[in-house]
Amino acid sequence: MPRKFLKKWTPNPESLKEHRHLRFLGTALHAAHLWQLNRSTVASACAIGVFCMWIPVPFQTVLAAVGAVLFRANLPVSVALVFITNPFTMPPMFYFTYKVGALLLGLPPQGFHFELSLGWLTTGMLQIWKPFVLGTSLVAVVTSLIAYYGALLLWNLHLFKRLRELRELRKIRKIRAEREQ
Repeated sequence: MPRKFLKKWTPNPESLKEHRHLRFLGTALHAAHLWQLNRSTVASACAIGVFCMWIPVPFQTVLAAVGAVLFRANLPVSVALVFITNPFTMPPMFYFTYKVGALLLGLPPQGFHFELSLGWLTTGMLQIWKPFVLGTSLVAVVTSLIAYYGALLLWNLHLFKRLRELRELRKIRKIRAEREQ
């Protein structure tokens, strides 16, 4: 994965260090490995960010930041990936995880209407919590593994492509040098 691409699309380190919800991490945010763009920190960050995006709680970015600190991953990448879930993508994603959980438990999927209210959380969630939690947990683990190994694969493919380009460039330079002699 090209570093230029990642630097362009990840949050600024200074803005993350001063973010009001991340201040509790203190000087841990100043660790160099949190800001490095290399194969292992980016792959770990992809796994952490994708895992945290499936956790149905507010402040997923804080969870991703804590995960990056604990597992020595790139903080901006892990935080940026959490934003895959947003008010538009959450309903279909979490309905999918509910259906996965219902399938695994052998339950017929029920149609339900989501409401962002305390009443729905106490009544509606009680009806679907088992398949929802199972499906969300399973999908979070599977997609984070895919993200980890996918990031490693993409990074390696980029390296192989770059090496091939350098070899071709050396051949061209060698041919030009031979012609000049």
